[in-house]
Amino acid sequence: MGEPVLTLFDERLPLWLADQFEPFCVLKLLTVCDSEALYIVDKNQTILHWSTGAEKLTGFSGLDVTGQSCWLECVITEGDESIESLITLAKTDGSRIQLKKRVQVLQDKTGAFAGGLGRLLAVSESSAIAVSRNMQLDADKQSFQGLISRSPAMQAVFQIIENAAETTATVLVRGESGSGKELVAKAIHDLSGRRAAPFLAINCAALSNSLLESELFGHVRGAFTGAIKDHNGLFQRAHGGTLFLDEVAELPLDLQAKLLRVIQERNYIPVGGDHSINVDVRIVAATHRSLREEVKSGRFREDLMYRLRVVPIFIPPLRERREDIGLLLWHFIHLHNADNVRKIEKIEPQAMRILLDYAWPGNIRELHNVIEYAFAVGRGVTLRCSELPPEFRESRVMETRFTAQSLSTYPQTPEQEAIVIRQALEASYGKINPAARLLGMSRATFWRKRKTYGV
Repeated sequence: MGEPVLTLFDERLPLWLADQFEPFCVLKLLTVCDSEALYIVDKNQTILHWSTGAEKLTGFSGLDVTGQSCWLECVITEGDESIESLITLAKTDGSRIQLKKRVQVLQDKTGAFAGGLGRLLAVSESSAIAVSRNMQLDADKQSFQGLISRSPAMQAVFQIIENAAETTATVLVRGESGSGKELVAKAIHDLSGRRAAPFLAINCAALSNSLLESELFGHVRGAFTGAIKDHNGLFQRAHGGTLFLDEVAELPLDLQAKLLRVIQERNYIPVGGDHSINVDVRIVAATHRSLREEVKSGRFREDLMYRLRVVPIFIPPLRERREDIGLLLWHFIHLHNADNVRKIEKIEPQAMRILLDYAWPGNIRELHNVIEYAFAVGRGVTLRCSELPPEFRESRVMETRFTAQSLSTYPQTPEQEAIVIRQALEASYGKINPAARLLGMSRATFWRKRKTYGV
């Protein structure tokens, strides 16, 4: 079956087809003429094939987009059968074109979600208006209490938030810096019966031990030097509402004991006080660390861990929900457009590829900062590569350094090869083609080795 596939698709696709699909799915693919504007993505939304017709219609070459994360709006997800939507695409020449996108979900031999086959069609202005209304309805569904996502993983998080908000259970939110942990806490509060009461937040890593204790539990006059009057702590000020404890893993052990008492007994003693204060506060805690690992290392109380993580919520990092990158980019662009300092209407194709391929270690906060930077340093309706922060423009320098330092000692063992493949991906910001060039491999060879090593 490999020979006919090779005549239609690039060199990696036959292996993927053989691994993933039943024969009837392969036949379905083979019946589509390559002159059609066709593309294929795997379950991770990586573009595996970009037809000649797609090249002519969009101006993007298959060599550039194959192996990259799909930047087309309304990506396909497990649970869908077929999708039809309208998208507006900025072509390589800077012009914009409205396309109707039809996507058929594909399944593997076990019936599991394996990707999709998409077809792009140029549409008339009248039909574009009709479909755009449906797209607006879909966009509204992608926002939940200020959290914006079309990722299936985040949709599951939204459901947990909604369910947990109906209870009084303590919630522990875990996620990387910048992933939106405080937004999750605020959503729980706003959807709960406590919404009319205060929502207060504190970063447990931002204050010294003594200041943190005073800020949380308050103090009485004369408790320490400078305590010239009584001070109500956050627990007292949040009475009836919700207190968000960010970076709770940084809480000192002595304060962990006091926090445990508040959760169990619903009362506490202020610093320097001699009587307890009753309080009704719901706690939502957050951390980027594993509390179980902190318990093992002796830095966190096990009993407190179990009290905090009654309802655990994990926020996946942005690099694991790449379908949200384009959505968030335009969300923040529209926010800044409203300031009337600059109005961005399109993103330069190369700039978009860089943004979509970036690993986003700072998650949504970093993405927002990048857009804010572009509005500050650039002008005009197009966001260009030159308006991205320096780390985005330094990829060529990194490639040169990597080539000079790493390729001279090219590895021989599989373990070493896996390390260098990972380094090549990091040096090229996750872009497949540049990473393969760094190692002197063909795109197909690099793809197979990456899959073999699970990189």
